[in-house]
Amino acid sequence: MDTLLLSRIQFGANISFHILFPTITIALGWVLLFFKLRFNATGDMKWMDAYRFWVKVFALSFAMGVVSGITMSFQFGTNWPGFMETVGNIAGPLLAYEVLTAFFLEAAFLGIMLFGFSRVPGWLHTTATVLVAFGTTLSAFWILVLNSWMHTPAGYEIRDGVVFASDWLAVIFNPSMPYRLAHVLLASGLTVAFLIAGLAAFRWLVGERSATVRTQLKTGVALGALLIPVQIFVGDMHGLNTLEHQPAKVAAMEGNWETQSNVPLLLFAIPDEETRSNRYEVGIPNLASIILKHKAEGVVPGLNDFVAEDGTPEHPPVLPVFWSFRTMVGTGFAMLFVSWAAVGFMAWRRRGVEGLPKPLLWVLVPMAGSGWLATLAGWYTTEIGRQPWLVTGLLTTEQAVAEVPAPLVGSTLAVYLVVYAALLAAYIGVLFYLSLRAARGQLGTRPDPRDPVPASRGGVQIPAE
Repeated sequence: MDTLLLSRIQFGANISFHILFPTITIALGWVLLFFKLRFNATGDMKWMDAYRFWVKVFALSFAMGVVSGITMSFQFGTNWPGFMETVGNIAGPLLAYEVLTAFFLEAAFLGIMLFGFSRVPGWLHTTATVLVAFGTTLSAFWILVLNSWMHTPAGYEIRDGVVFASDWLAVIFNPSMPYRLAHVLLASGLTVAFLIAGLAAFRWLVGERSATVRTQLKTGVALGALLIPVQIFVGDMHGLNTLEHQPAKVAAMEGNWETQSNVPLLLFAIPDEETRSNRYEVGIPNLASIILKHKAEGVVPGLNDFVAEDGTPEHPPVLPVFWSFRTMVGTGFAMLFVSWAAVGFMAWRRRGVEGLPKPLLWVLVPMAGSGWLATLAGWYTTEIGRQPWLVTGLLTTEQAVAEVPAPLVGSTLAVYLVVYAALLAAYIGVLFYLSLRAARGQLGTRPDPRDPVPASRGGVQIPAE
């Protein structure tokens, strides 16, 4: 493999690992705020117990995201110098805004969230939670502004081959930014919803019957059931925006080779770029045209429209885009089925968590990682679907890559993969270890909600250790 491909794999591996953790912290900050406000309103310790458990997960995820993000930023200089040389006048300020307005805010108040239960007034602890939650969302905003601008650049001018901002409002609110931002924020909410539900189901299955675990399980499945239909709607709007601005990506997502009407929605196929056709197609007639054009006669762009005169494809690799898109959508519908089934059983049997069938609880445990799967699949669809461009219409990946010997890139890639695999295994292990400790009553969770509430100090009631 050459330097370009190895560098792309290396950056892809880095960002795949990194994105797992902001995907949790973005929404988890707001869920922590919900737990804290419910505790303030009711004084019920189950909400504070939930807060104390999940703030540990937040801190761990935040730390992992920071470390992997720093490593990723180094690659702009080591592997992709052409990126900053060409569009650094836009990318640099946007990354700086993220650090100055969001990261410092999160880092400054996270300590109060973690260690301020009994050391600061209750209102200050709640304020710190608000600011950290807002900081995580603001961080996502700036990163997605840059990422969206790379897909649909606007508000720029070119001088001597270098890109400069001519209208910062147009740069920030570029055509795909609102859709991408909403899609990612909802994806984070779903990731956290199923993570909470999955770990709570695990605690229930190992024998915990506390009010805390009941509350977390109900919160997780209810949040998932609420957000997934909204995400399906927003995803459809995002797809229509992509069709307008990046039709080659949509053609790859649909595995559609010829521009035509009455295009089927392919449930299964193996795209073959050599023959420029699909093998083993299984599809639903007209449905792709109906989804994308809202009528069966709607014309959907084909991949054969994006080929250079010499026969070189000017569209993204079809197979990974085609299947990553289906992985994302399939996982989304699994989320819909599982969350609605859980809410339905609890409502139908009127027994709360006790109304959930044991097989469904076992399904919820692996579904704790479903948000990660859907996020990665969606990210691959988006980023591979932009190829061969790094910044659409302005800079290709080939133009931006550094002239580094391929063996050097390959050796560092191998180190990255080994380290990331170990860290990911350790992270998942810690999540289940914390859950098991909580189930055994070692994190202050109360097995009996009738236990007396401890006295307060500094405006915050102190949970028992």
